[in-house]
Amino acid sequence: MADMAQDREDPGEVQSVRRGLLQGAGLTAALALLGGAITPAQAAEASPFPAHKRWKIVFVNHVTTNPFFVPTQYGIQDAAGLLGFDYQWTGSANADVAEMVNAVNAAIAAKADAIAVPIVDPKAFDTPIQKALDAGIPVFAYNADAPSGSTNPRLAYIGQDLYLSGYQMGERIVSLVDSGLVALFIATPGQLNIQPRLDGALDAIKKSGKKIDAQTIATGATVNEELSKIKSFYLGHQDLKGMFAVDAGSTQGVAQVMKDSNLPSKGVHGGGFDLLPRTVELIHDGFLDFTIDQQPYVQGFYTVVEAFVFLASGGLVGPANINTGLKFVTKGTVDPYLNTETRYEGKSTKPQIVPRTGAIKG
Repeated sequence: MADMAQDREDPGEVQSVRRGLLQGAGLTAALALLGGAITPAQAAEASPFPAHKRWKIVFVNHVTTNPFFVPTQYGIQDAAGLLGFDYQWTGSANADVAEMVNAVNAAIAAKADAIAVPIVDPKAFDTPIQKALDAGIPVFAYNADAPSGSTNPRLAYIGQDLYLSGYQMGERIVSLVDSGLVALFIATPGQLNIQPRLDGALDAIKKSGKKIDAQTIATGATVNEELSKIKSFYLGHQDLKGMFAVDAGSTQGVAQVMKDSNLPSKGVHGGGFDLLPRTVELIHDGFLDFTIDQQPYVQGFYTVVEAFVFLASGGLVGPANINTGLKFVTKGTVDPYLNTETRYEGKSTKPQIVPRTGAIKG
């Protein structure tokens, strides 16, 4: 999905809509989201945000056509429409760091108002991000962050705690497998949006003390390539006890191979990350033990909100890191993902408010 720059409503109309949203109870909710605590009376007296230029935020991405980022783009669109932004979706289709750096530099040259980029390389983005900041352009990391101890100057990270999510996956693996060969698939080894997950999973397996032979297999940046590599590995290692993945495409590939060879009936376990539709279907059908939801929609939405607050306040407010969370999705909890088709999970283009009833379960 190449450049998705959007021209939305007339700025005057956007401001009118925003005034309605941000007055009264709507303003209370908005400020609560941003950490405020005011009374309804105060909200009623508060002024809406003044009119502003249509700021433009450029989202650089490492796999622009990957289906994982469809809900991220919907989150960007929805927040941009709400807050009066233009945006551009650009970067690399196949995790080429040089292409991503060029896209960041192009955004600086075009005088973007804000830039968002997954920091998938430990050093390559340090200089361009500093260049953007020196030019007065705020830069946010989303989906992937600089490694711990890095001097990268990005202002905030919006995304999952990647090492922790991998460690928790590793704990789930050792609860399912006592010993034997376990395959851990990763699209692009070393890439900072997924390598920390692999590191966490390996650490948890090692700490368990179980006699698990964990082997790491690189699968590639495209869904078809990932499926092919996973099939090939299984055919050469049919005694394995588990197949797990740390990225969306590889997880879908694991699920498909588990189904094609009916591996659950042979005592093989599988799991991974993210909510590609085929992955969700095969969890429901019993071919995959779990997947982990990192909520890609809010990785786009919250990044635009952070940029808006920073720009609207002249840099006085924020930014702050936002952990977009971790949810294990299993056969027992997968039904809501199958029974709805929304932008929030990338399965529909239609904007909608999804009704819900009953108690909220953690």
